[in-house]
Amino acid sequence: MTVKPAGVDEGITFVRQDAAGNNKRVRASIENVSDTTLATTVGNNGNAISTIEHLLSALRGMGIDNAEIELDGPEVPVMDGSALMFVDLIKSAGIREQGSGRRVLVIEKPVSVSDGESWAELLPAPEFRITYEIRFDHPLIGRQAYDLKLSEDSYEREISFARTFGFLRDVEYLQARGLALGGSLKNAVVLDDVKIINKEGLRHPEEFVKHKILDAIGDLYLIGMPILGHFKAFKSGHKLHFMLLKAVLEQPENWRIVRLDEDESPLEQRLSLPRSFAAEGDSARP
Repeated sequence: MTVKPAGVDEGITFVRQDAAGNNKRVRASIENVSDTTLATTVGNNGNAISTIEHLLSALRGMGIDNAEIELDGPEVPVMDGSALMFVDLIKSAGIREQGSGRRVLVIEKPVSVSDGESWAELLPAPEFRITYEIRFDHPLIGRQAYDLKLSEDSYEREISFARTFGFLRDVEYLQARGLALGGSLKNAVVLDDVKIINKEGLRHPEEFVKHKILDAIGDLYLIGMPILGHFKAFKSGHKLHFMLLKAVLEQPENWRIVRLDEDESPLEQRLSLPRSFAAEGDSARP
């Protein structure tokens, strides 16, 4: 995989170098989501790229608006199951500022979805904030909740290291059917009925809920730009994140797209002053 710079407002685009023909490009957008089972997959023109959420999360967490990602296969490398290696590589390569204000989607009225007892919602807020709660019937997880105001520093320090996790019985079930063959203790936290199998244990007592936040940050970036709003979720996942983004797009009266200028005043103040941003217009869509 190679991550390259992209032009202003081009967003995040995957390029399948191994694909035949000229239609190798797949934009990371809600319209191209093709599957949310266990991971998030996008595709079009017969090309699909799976497990995109960790890389998208790292790009969003580190403030990357535009990038082109070349791949030689149908899946983003899983690395260690977190976003930490992606963050380190982004920092090593460096980040270039572009000559245009950032486009953001501002939530002005609540949008919510539910699936059984699980739910997710976006509420108006002057920054991107996440409040996430998980509950698992497992002695080492139980109930975990975490609240995060997203910044590059908070993402790198509090979220990026959190690895994906799963249960041994599910891994065995999938691998018996020829799936998840690359899954191992090197790229996931694996639990049996009572304990963690990984010898090194957890990186943080709240690594489970923090990884769910990591996933959500990546999934929500499929709207095509940063969101200003408070994301709250209970027992959510890729499917519900996708449902929430669809609900947002179906309710354009509940949000607006703005382009932030170079004003250095606090974001809360900028969003309350019409002269501090340029509206994209009612017809603008990500």
